[in-house]
Amino acid sequence: MSRANCRDLAQDRTACRAGTERAFTGELGSALVLRLREAGQARESALADITYVTGEMQAAKGIWGERHSAPPITETDIRRWAMATFYPQQPPRIYWDADYAARTQWGGIVAPPDFNPFAWPVERRRGGSPGLAGRRTDGKPLTGMNGGQTDTYGAPMRPGDVISARSRLVDWWEREGRLGHTLYVRSEVEWRNQHDELVKTRLSISVRY
Repeated sequence: MSRANCRDLAQDRTACRAGTERAFTGELGSALVLRLREAGQARESALADITYVTGEMQAAKGIWGERHSAPPITETDIRRWAMATFYPQQPPRIYWDADYAARTQWGGIVAPPDFNPFAWPVERRRGGSPGLAGRRTDGKPLTGMNGGQTDTYGAPMRPGDVISARSRLVDWWEREGRLGHTLYVRSEVEWRNQHDELVKTRLSISVRY
């Protein structure tokens, strides 16, 4: 309802004034909605340009890294691991009693499934997943944390086994969250013994933001 019409309808000034206010509010609201929509589209466009995926990651995707081996496993290694992980209880005899273990389905001592033959390296391996040491848009280094892991076990580890490991980047995805732009990277680690039997696989997710 226009102002001219309001002057013509003096007999109902209250209704005229209300109509004018609704028209003004409607125009202002439409402009505000349009500006908010444009701002949202601009923000989405800017976010779409952000990525923490590097060329090094792209080149390494799905490719197994170099295999490395742990020292031969000993009965002492297995016994100490079992004592530490089951403390203060006595560990199951399959992990330390050779006579008992010989009469089981395993035919001898085996290691606990979570036993790690790489736990006592003389020299620490350097590096990690390719391309994950990136930086945020403000120039600060990315912060990382563990996003969870799933282990699948195969052949048991025994005294005398030499376990080798290799790893690869499986895939990744990015999204916006309460921590800002976040990169999720899934990697796989594979362990095999000297007979090329699969001992363990681990799928893990690394979070970078």
